[in-house]
Amino acid sequence: MAKVAFLGLGVMGYPMAGHLKTKGGHDVTVFNRTAAKAEKWASEFGGTAKKTPREAAEGAEIVFACVGNDDDLRSVVLGDDGAFAGMSKGTVFVDHTTASADVARELAAAGTEAGIGFIDAPVSGGQAGAENGVLTVMCGGDSDVYAKVEPVIAAFARSCKLMGPSGAGQLTKMVNQICIAGLLQGLSEGMNFGVKAGLDMEKVIDVISKGAAGSWQMENRGGTMCKGEFDFGFAVDWMRKDLGICLSEAKNNGARLPVTALVDQFYAQVQGRGGNRWDTSSLIHLLAND
Repeated sequence: MAKVAFLGLGVMGYPMAGHLKTKGGHDVTVFNRTAAKAEKWASEFGGTAKKTPREAAEGAEIVFACVGNDDDLRSVVLGDDGAFAGMSKGTVFVDHTTASADVARELAAAGTEAGIGFIDAPVSGGQAGAENGVLTVMCGGDSDVYAKVEPVIAAFARSCKLMGPSGAGQLTKMVNQICIAGLLQGLSEGMNFGVKAGLDMEKVIDVISKGAAGSWQMENRGGTMCKGEFDFGFAVDWMRKDLGICLSEAKNNGARLPVTALVDQFYAQVQGRGGNRWDTSSLIHLLAND
């Protein structure tokens, strides 16, 4: 059992912190900007809620975070009330936020100066993966630091791997999001084509999902896409944030992302239709309703 802290109790962080307590058996202290949610979590899981990241981090061997973006991450890590101010030398900060590789390197350097290990560890699997404790975790950082946290991450992960030095976890997550963006557009076009052709889409999905066209997205979202159901899963607002990180990084490394840039604009159109919180499979709405 380890003494840990978890900062950020959104749709991902809330169940992840819960698994650390219930499945991992760890001593968990939490912080959330909306204090009522932290108190609710503590009441539900039997942990402790604190009012600042620093207070939550004090005495913790490992501090986890899952917040919104680069600036949110800096706000819970740095400053007088940040986690680093409450952490001791030899402890480790693990960031599950999908953020830039630059902020991962920045905070890793700040951690090194303070004698604190830092692992960037974005996740894939969505809300369902967090709730079921079967996330895929992509990590960046030093191998000896990673070895300390891998057994603890196992409480909410199906797969966890060190991808390289600081920033490598975030870069791997960018690859993940780039692949998903293109796949969802192709899936949207295929599903919409099938509907327009008058096919029984349940049968179509059942058949082609077992062949080369098969994917997690097809099996889990194909049917709901055809029905125009988007009230679940990973929100368009979050995907646009992630794709913005990918496109920004591509400018730095010279990678060409023509399809990703196009799909990002399609998602902007979905937002224009009020679909900010729709699931990312809502790309089909642009095809089915034009």
